[in-house]
Amino acid sequence: MSTVYEKLRHHLDSLPGGFPATENGVEIRILKRLFTPEEAEIAPFVGMKLEPAEAIARKAGMDTDKVDALLHSMARRGLIFSIETVGRPHVFMAAQFVVGIWEYHVNDLDKDFVKDMQEYSPVLFREAFGPLPQLRTIPVGKSIQAGMEVLPHEQAEELVRKQSKFLVAPCICRREHELSGGGCQKLMDGCLVFGWGADYYERNGLGRLITLEETLEILRKADEEGLVLQPGNSRDIVNICLCCGDCCQVLKNLKLYPAPGDLSSSPFRVELDEEACIGCGTCPDRCQMDALEMQGEKAALKPERCIGCGLCVSTCPTEALKLIRKPLDMQPEVPKNQIEAFILRGKLRAQAKAGLNDKLERLKKI
Repeated sequence: MSTVYEKLRHHLDSLPGGFPATENGVEIRILKRLFTPEEAEIAPFVGMKLEPAEAIARKAGMDTDKVDALLHSMARRGLIFSIETVGRPHVFMAAQFVVGIWEYHVNDLDKDFVKDMQEYSPVLFREAFGPLPQLRTIPVGKSIQAGMEVLPHEQAEELVRKQSKFLVAPCICRREHELSGGGCQKLMDGCLVFGWGADYYERNGLGRLITLEETLEILRKADEEGLVLQPGNSRDIVNICLCCGDCCQVLKNLKLYPAPGDLSSSPFRVELDEEACIGCGTCPDRCQMDALEMQGEKAALKPERCIGCGLCVSTCPTEALKLIRKPLDMQPEVPKNQIEAFILRGKLRAQAKAGLNDKLERLKKI
């Protein structure tokens, strides 16, 4: 039984998002909670390429009708991804654990599941800060000033207006913390999903469809409540997460590092004009990375901690804070779409693992 789940763990770890092993095996406990043995056996044959059930059954050496029923059931339960267009063969693709399987279980959480995930999160989310993070940070709208150089994929409103289908789902991080007795009481409907991602969420009852106007209002509320805008790390997006430093596992783990700005995917950082600062004390409360603090009667900036979210800029009464672009060699690459991002992230993870394995082999010979 455990061999089936070990193979599944290895398969999930081979995906761009990763699913690393731990010494205590908490990740296997999580997989056993989610997948039946039969599902764990078929899942490694579902790759990152959209395929019909027939192709997956052929790889697995199993009956097509049985595999088709199993795949549809797994897609409904948030274990794999599917596109189910009327009049066309349904196709299936592996879901990464994060962002993916974990988020698809936003309505299935219980205290034991949350406890296991909070134990596993420090290991799992280290993968999120690799050479190409799964999420990037874009500035809130009010922090974008006249004359500032901002590309379309760096502006939330521009990204949203390009979409034709809008859905909002509960934030799994805030729901997770609420279940464990914590939480921040901020906007619960904090996960925006678009296009084919919205189709999947709607089909599985994970959120509710909304209008463009409602989507823009949610973005306004996000700024009001001090939430960081984190879309998927590609120019064409499927989601925008509205994140707080109290609950978001990405931000919480990023915050542990001395220089979060070096690990986040953002082309911006904030600049402080000390002379213009009147010491109102608003910006330290807005900053999710502790990049700003009060020193005497003025704000002080730790630029290495800034992730370029613009939350401090949008409420600065004297414009003492403003966003500037990082030097060109410090601006991260943003793939065109999610498929390109998957491919690039997979290559970079493979290269990083190969480098680590080479280093370990050299150490063995010393």
